[in-house]
Amino acid sequence: MEIGLIALALILATLLGWLLKQSFNTQPWVAEKMSETAHHGPLGGNANTRLIALMTLLAVVTSFFALILSAYALRMELGDWVPMTEPQLLWTNTGMLILASLAFQWTRNGAVKGIASRLKPGLIVTGALTAGFIVGQFVAWQQLQANGQLITDNPSNAFFYFLTGAHAVHIIGGMYVWARATTRVMLGTAEGSAIRRSIELCTIYWHFLLLVWLIIFGLMLAT
Repeated sequence: MEIGLIALALILATLLGWLLKQSFNTQPWVAEKMSETAHHGPLGGNANTRLIALMTLLAVVTSFFALILSAYALRMELGDWVPMTEPQLLWTNTGMLILASLAFQWTRNGAVKGIASRLKPGLIVTGALTAGFIVGQFVAWQQLQANGQLITDNPSNAFFYFLTGAHAVHIIGGMYVWARATTRVMLGTAEGSAIRRSIELCTIYWHFLLLVWLIIFGLMLAT
């Protein structure tokens, strides 16, 4: 389990390093221009404020899941722990989340390169795949309950429902930001620099939650 916690720490360090690199590599005159022209995007404030907000959010989310995984490891040591069989549907759900992250990256690359034709289809595909992941997680819960694996039956069941539920809540929160960015693209109400920055930050958040899910899913399979 220590490997999982180290992995989460590495995720945070990598993402924070990338964000800081973006900030340090921005020439002063470019940063000033962005601050003057950028609208208040989904994460609010100017470009630097949104960077700080995202870094803070990722730090909090990482700490949250690290604490839960620590509790998971400690609880496993007790004698009443019975490993559960994860629904096979989780593999399909994982595939959809991976594709959603890739679609967002493709959209982000288009935004950075000024390829506006990528934005609408990329955001729509990302949203559809992410929504499919959330629905798939709910269906997996239904399958477990149909098989008699209820949340109160065993500590491993309780942790499964809690971990997958907490992760889904963070995904849904990201969907709210995605919906705002998508609406602005569809209506054409956002300037290029503002929507590009929003898509970049959303993409990082999607990658982050994908990596968190892969760690959670991997640990559940291993235990």
